[in-house]
Amino acid sequence: MDYTIVAVVILILALLVAGGVFLVFARPGRGSPPAPPPGETDASPGTTATSGTDTTVDAGAGAGADADADTDTDTATGTGSSAATVPTPEAAAPEAVVETPPPGAGRLVRLRARLARSNSTLGQGLLSLLSARDLDDEAWEEIEDTLITADVGVTSATQIVENLRTKVKVLGTRSVDEVRELLRSELLGQLNPDLPRTVRTEPHGNRPAVLLVVGVNGTGKTTTCGKLARVLVGDGRRVVLGAADTFRAAAADQLETWGSRVGAPVVRRDEGADPASVAYDAVARGMSDGVDTVVVDTAGRLHTKTGLMDELGKVKRVVEKQSQVDEVLLVLDATTGQNGLRQARVFAEAVDITGIALTKLDGTAKGGIVIQVQRELGVPVKLVGLGEGPDDLAPFDPEEFVDALLTQN
Repeated sequence: MDYTIVAVVILILALLVAGGVFLVFARPGRGSPPAPPPGETDASPGTTATSGTDTTVDAGAGAGADADADTDTDTATGTGSSAATVPTPEAAAPEAVVETPPPGAGRLVRLRARLARSNSTLGQGLLSLLSARDLDDEAWEEIEDTLITADVGVTSATQIVENLRTKVKVLGTRSVDEVRELLRSELLGQLNPDLPRTVRTEPHGNRPAVLLVVGVNGTGKTTTCGKLARVLVGDGRRVVLGAADTFRAAAADQLETWGSRVGAPVVRRDEGADPASVAYDAVARGMSDGVDTVVVDTAGRLHTKTGLMDELGKVKRVVEKQSQVDEVLLVLDATTGQNGLRQARVFAEAVDITGIALTKLDGTAKGGIVIQVQRELGVPVKLVGLGEGPDDLAPFDPEEFVDALLTQN
């Protein structure tokens, strides 16, 4: 009996002790490791622990994942360890490639087909009329109208017709070859091949040649400066470009693009700066660098704006304080016809024009503007633009020009 009571008491005590122990270890936060702080995970086999990030990459799961899954972290499979990701350095920007343009000599020969296509109305039309069996008064009037329509000018057209009429009557020629030779001789005479057409780009001792490029906005003036730089570099010249068109920010950017292609530095200032000071700085840079030629792009001006034309004269005077100006090239759009001729007259009064750069000659059937502008101003056409390509500016050659007009397509 006494043993039974003792055994029951011991059993009860044992149950109480066991229950207490169970309650103690069952409480949360007791007997278990503290929860990891946010952003940390257990580094156990098969996982990669990352600190300070919110990304955990499971190597075992990554090994069995679809091979096409897009991931930025490489994990090692089969070993339970991770491979460190090495950042790829950014590729260095490629250096600007400096181009080597073709020389100026022979460019018009290469472009004559383009010129012949655009001016076939003038040349071929005249040949067709002159080769007719009956050259009566009406036929000669039609020949004169064709010349005037091509912007040859009334005075030049009348003179050409009178000379041709006399020669045809005296010689009695009718064959196409004979008529072509007569017409070729007459057109060449009107172009005056003896005029000096060389653009003066040779340096004078330690002083570079200075070229001012003037013209109305829209004629292709800034583009002509860039293409002229390519011609000069192709001929072995070292060139500095001056962005004196400070009224138009895009002009300086455009000129800088042209210069970077051929390694020609560009002197520029902020928009609205004094154009004369920019031109002066460009010449000073050319002298200090020992270059051969400085080409200055001036602001495009309406020929009807007296103040702007006066400022153009100021640019020339300021430049001449340290160096003479070798060329003043007037850029004219061949498609503008008589309006272009009026522009030329006003510019010639403001500055002494030494040569004409006639652009867009491939885009017009009015190639006779070459004859008229030379007759009116007594200034030779020195450069012609025959396309939109970077190397479509060519030195003007009267014989090549006339031969292109009279080429049979």
